[in-house]
This record gives sequence, C-alpha cells and structure tokens, in this order.
Amino acid sequence: MSLFYRFASRGAIIPFLKLVSRQRVTGVERFPADGGFIAVANHLSNIDALTAMRALVDADIPAYSLAKASLFKIPVVGRVLRAGGQIPVERGTASASDALREAERILAGGGVIMIFPEGTLSRDPLKWPMVGKTGAARLAMRTGVPVVPMAQWGGQDIMDTCTDAFHPFPPKPVTVRVGEPLDLTRFGADTDDRDAVRACTAEIMRAITSELEVIRGEKAPRPFDPHYDIDHGPGAYGERLPDPEPGPGAGEGSVAPPDPEPGADPEEAGR
Repeated sequence: MSLFYRFASRGAIIPFLKLVSRQRVTGVERFPADGGFIAVANHLSNIDALTAMRALVDADIPAYSLAKASLFKIPVVGRVLRAGGQIPVERGTASASDALREAERILAGGGVIMIFPEGTLSRDPLKWPMVGKTGAARLAMRTGVPVVPMAQWGGQDIMDTCTDAFHPFPPKPVTVRVGEPLDLTRFGADTDDRDAVRACTAEIMRAITSELEVIRGEKAPRPFDPHYDIDHGPGAYGERLPDPEPGPGAGEGSVAPPDPEPGADPEEAGR
C-alpha cells in the first residue's frame, strides 16, 4: 500500500470521520495476524466504506476494496483510490471478471480484500443485511482464505441510506464489531457448484447479521430478499412480504436468488 494512500487515510479520511462520528470498534484482536483474508461488512450508507476501512487502518491493516469504476473518475477520490491500488470493477463489461482475478492475486500475496456482499445499500426497511450476492463466497472458495465478518451501525445517521442526505453535526456514534474469522473450506473450491456457493454466501451473511444482532441488542428477522420481497430500487427502501417457505440452498427463510453464470458476475463482486 502506497505512502500516498496511507497519508490520505490518516491525514484526511480519518480526521473527517473523527469530525462527524464517534467510532467504537470491538473485536480488533480477531483480525488474523498473518496471511490474507477477506473482510466483509453490511452496507447501510455510502459512508460505510470509510468507517469499515477505518477499522482496518486503525489496526494497521492496509486493505484493498473492490469499487465501481466510476468512482475512479472523481477528482481527488479517484486519485486516492488509484494511489492505494484499489480495484475498479467495470460493471456490465467483458472485463468485469478481471477485478476478481486481481483480488485473488492480492489474497495469494497475503493481502486483505474488503467486500460488501450485499453489493449495494440494503433495501431492507428494518435495516438488516439483505440476502448476499455470491462474489465474496466465490472468492473465499477459490482462495481458501478466511473471511472476517464485520457489522457496523450508525453510519446511516450521518449519511442517509436512501437520500444520501448528510447530517455531520452533532457527531454520531458509530459501532463496528469484528467477528471470529470463518473457515469456509468445507464448502469446497468448485464455484460451479451453485448449491455450495449459495450455502457459503448464506453462512457469510449469517455471520455478519449475528454480529449486528449484538450491536442492536435484538434478533434479526429472515434476510430481506430483493428477488422475493418488493425492491423499489436505489433511493428507496423496499417492502417485506410474508415469510416464504424455505427453498433449497436459499438460507434460512429466504428465497434463493437466480445465480449468475459460473465465473464472475461483476455485480457479484460486492460493492
């Protein structure tokens, strides 16, 4: 990770977060001390990427994230992303799978990848994690590295989930909780096995949700499923329908989403 990126994070991003939030992180000791891993987190606000990455930076763990390519075109932001070696995802193009290959290379070299498995801001009106996309599971199955679940809560009070309305003052409490690393090797390495990929994805989302239950002090309902519940799209919460009968490979209480073709859907890579 370049010196420029470290300067940007410690010299600009973290001071900004200290101005608008009072962040508390627990479970930092659970981050693996050696070797690559995939950090995964829930996603309720566009500021979540900064608060989750800050937990890693404060632990002196430089991480790479998969980010949509359009962010690299934004002045200053794009320069920070490029300087830090962050990975652009060219969604909807033939080169989209290059992002996952680059992520695999970083993990093989002992690096850390940050992914938001929902792939977008949660549409759940109750603000729990949705059914996840399969990119994080595919990456974990291909590489065999541990997956570290992270739950966060409070960023949505700084930047609204639906409108991006910014409420910097007074500073809002943000809680980040790091869970125990997941060994997902029991799901095998065959990412063409759709049932295994779905089951692995469900396990990742269960772990994130479990940590969020501790933060919120309540039990989560079944995951909001954009392929079953009513999804009004970006800028709006969805509507929950009555709980469906569990489907094979769908995870507890959810309907299995259509699976992409074997390989890599760019949207499946995460945020």
